[in-house]
Amino acid sequence: MKLEKALDKCPRCAHSPMIIDSSGGELFCSNCGFVLKEKMEEAGPEWRSFSNEEKDEKSRVGLPTSVAISDMGLATVIGGENRDASGRTLSGSMRSTVERLRTWDRRSQAHESADRNLRQAFSELHRYADKLTVNEAVVEKAAYIYRKAFERGLVRGRSITAITVASLYAACRDMEIPRTLKDMAAVSNIKKKDIARSYRLLFRELDMHMPVVDPARCISKIASRAGMKEKTQRRALEILAMAGPMRVSAGKDPMGFAASALYVACTLENDGKTQRDIAEAAGVTEVTIRNRYKGLRAALGF
Repeated sequence: MKLEKALDKCPRCAHSPMIIDSSGGELFCSNCGFVLKEKMEEAGPEWRSFSNEEKDEKSRVGLPTSVAISDMGLATVIGGENRDASGRTLSGSMRSTVERLRTWDRRSQAHESADRNLRQAFSELHRYADKLTVNEAVVEKAAYIYRKAFERGLVRGRSITAITVASLYAACRDMEIPRTLKDMAAVSNIKKKDIARSYRLLFRELDMHMPVVDPARCISKIASRAGMKEKTQRRALEILAMAGPMRVSAGKDPMGFAASALYVACTLENDGKTQRDIAEAAGVTEVTIRNRYKGLRAALGF
């Protein structure tokens, strides 16, 4: 029996603290024995420890619920092992029957167009997220945005892939992950113009409010692509911190502004990187870097 302290005082005797019995699911007083709750829901993870003889079967449930799964992770499936409840191998005829049942089970779970739409969208979403190396929180946010767009009817008559990529881009923008439209177009084989159009649709129809991207978050990405020294990166962050109160970056592309700060740092630290090297790493033009470079030097007095 595992006991944990839950409340400071018992509501009946008002003397002793309440105790949680995790094995029985009861909340009771440690003094008078008054049971405040019974059959409590387990708030921890759905797993338990087994003995050494059963160490190969540690899990008793499947994946946790997730909006990035078409059925939220709540549906059941017929297992892939061809064994019965006793562990004996199924016969050949029974194996073919169970395989047929598996097929119809998969088909029955996606018999509506909405289910098929979500399955395709979230399958592509996970694939693009892996290519962009974003974490699971971004995937969950993108799936939530896509579900909202689907409920509003924004997917009807439009490309599922374009709306999916636009949702992922919106999630990256919302969580301040430095991923550009060009990065999205590269992994999805969708034109940048189409992704931008779908993103504007989501932004307008879902009444989204996006934070302003901090150029400092783009420094490490550009520097790693261009192969810059750590000292140059730190100097670029110092330059951005100095330029922040002057509002030099107002209305400027964060990626281009971060690239110009890195170029200024390169000239100060003699890193040896050219404007073309930094422009290719940042995905901007050399003209953009030159214009932002002039503005930074004039504002900071370098």
